[in-house]
Amino acid sequence: MSKRVYIFDDNKDILELCTLILEAAGYETKTSSTSNHIIDQVAAFVPDLILMDNWLPDIGGIEATRELKRHPVYQSIPVVYFSANNDIKALAQSAGAESYLPKPFDIDELENKVVELIGR
Repeated sequence: MSKRVYIFDDNKDILELCTLILEAAGYETKTSSTSNHIIDQVAAFVPDLILMDNWLPDIGGIEATRELKRHPVYQSIPVVYFSANNDIKALAQSAGAESYLPKPFDIDELENKVVELIGR
């Protein structure tokens, strides 16, 4: 059974790119352009890893990640915070994410980060 990655980003191109890269590497993916009802979205897919953008409509990536990290069932799912923001490391730490990936990133960086956190 392949590992599952949930990608949250409001940029359609980023969602498509990440999906192509990760599915080609053997991962199952799901995408969302909003982090609204984050627990319901995650519960419906139960990923092994979450890629979370900072700039999401309504509640945003930081609050969505914090909400996940407070949830007893989903708090252990690793979150990779990714953003073009210069303070991405601080944002990831503030959100409670396990790691971060600055945008723009290359294919190898994305794959390496996923492998580092959940394997193949």
